[in-house]
Amino acid sequence: MQKYTVSITRQIEADTAEEAALLLYQELSRGPVPDGYSVTDEAKVTTEVKLDRDKADEFASIDHTADPGNW
Repeated sequence: MQKYTVSITRQIEADTAEEAALLLYQELSRGPVPDGYSVTDEAKVTTEVKLDRDKADEFASIDHTADPGNW
């Protein structure tokens, strides 16, 4: 399996970095899950990915750890 770094980007106004992180946490815990991501592979190639929310919700509802192909 390859390793990827998955990031979301939000611009948040705050007085400190800790406050900005807390505000992002608050947003993520109360609002809809983000559907836009930056994905960087091991070769440092970054791809912008926008997920189809219905397909993403369906994927999230399945236990992919039970798939022998993931072992």
